[in-house]
Amino acid sequence: SAGTEPGPRVHPVVVDVMRELSIDLACVQPRRLTLDLAGDATLLITMGCGEACPVIPGLETIDWPLADPKGQSVERVREIRDEIARRVRDLIAERHL
Repeated sequence: SAGTEPGPRVHPVVVDVMRELSIDLACVQPRRLTLDLAGDATLLITMGCGEACPVIPGLETIDWPLADPKGQSVERVREIRDEIARRVRDLIAERHL
């Protein structure tokens, strides 16, 4: 988990809906998205941070304008989670990864 203004922990509702898929984020501490953090990546996918996203020269960046799960209902967070999963599957298929 990373962001332009990361909180001290992953939002509890996100932890709950990810646990439904056997993914435990309870001990994950979000980090600030920086050049150092993304420097070794080949692709950076951002999720609606717009102008606040760091520009990393030479790194392909795709922005997925998705709702922030913070403050959303469990049902809405599930929708966001499932939309991210769908987009990841599409990206993998599109790039033959």
